[in-house]
Amino acid sequence: MNSPRPFPHSGVRQPRANWLGAGVWTLGFVALLWVVEGFDQLVMSGDLDREGIRPGTSDGLIGILLAPFLHGDWDHLAANSGPLLVLGFLIALAGLSKWWAVTLTVWLVSGVGTWILGGAGTVHIGASGLVFGWLAYLVLRGFFTRRPLQILLGVVIFLVYGSMLWGVLPTTAGISWQGHLFGAIGGVLAAAMLEKGERRRHLQAY
Repeated sequence: MNSPRPFPHSGVRQPRANWLGAGVWTLGFVALLWVVEGFDQLVMSGDLDREGIRPGTSDGLIGILLAPFLHGDWDHLAANSGPLLVLGFLIALAGLSKWWAVTLTVWLVSGVGTWILGGAGTVHIGASGLVFGWLAYLVLRGFFTRRPLQILLGVVIFLVYGSMLWGVLPTTAGISWQGHLFGAIGGVLAAAMLEKGERRRHLQAY
C-alpha cells in the first residue's frame, strides 16, 4: 500500500523564504558597512578613508574594491544605509545570484569610471555609487522584462527616490558626482544585460 505523499508546500513557503533570505542578506551587508566604519573610527582614527579611489594613480586602483566599504563619518554612512536597505532588499528578492550580478556590475563600473574621470588629488569613498546603480536598475528593469509588476515597482521607486538622480550632476562641492553618475550607468548596463537575456530565455521557454 502506497503511503500518501505530503502536499507540496513550496508554493507557500518559497515566497516567505525569499523575503526572509533577502532581508537577512541585505541587513548583513549594511551591518558589515557599519562594522567597517566602527573599526575605522575607533581603531584606525579614520585612516582607512585614505584607501578610497584616487583617480589616475596606480595606488588608487585598490579603492575601486574598497571604496563602498568606506565612509567619511557616521552621518555619511547613515545617509546611505536607508536606500541600501530598501533597494538592496528589492533586488535580493530576485535571488542572491541576481543581487551579486547587479552589484558587481555597478561596483566595477562606478569604481572604474570614477578612477578615470575623478579629479586629480581627490579621494572618493562611500557606497552611494551602489545606491545610484541599484536605483537605476530597479527603475529600468521592468522596461526590459516587460513585466507589469516590475514596471509598476520601477515607477514607485522613481517617485520615491528619483530626486536623488540629480546627484549625477556636479552641483555640490565635496560630493563624488562621478561615483553617482557611473553607478547609475552601471545600473542601466546591469538592467540591459541581465534582464534582456532573461526575457529572451523566458520567451524561448514558451
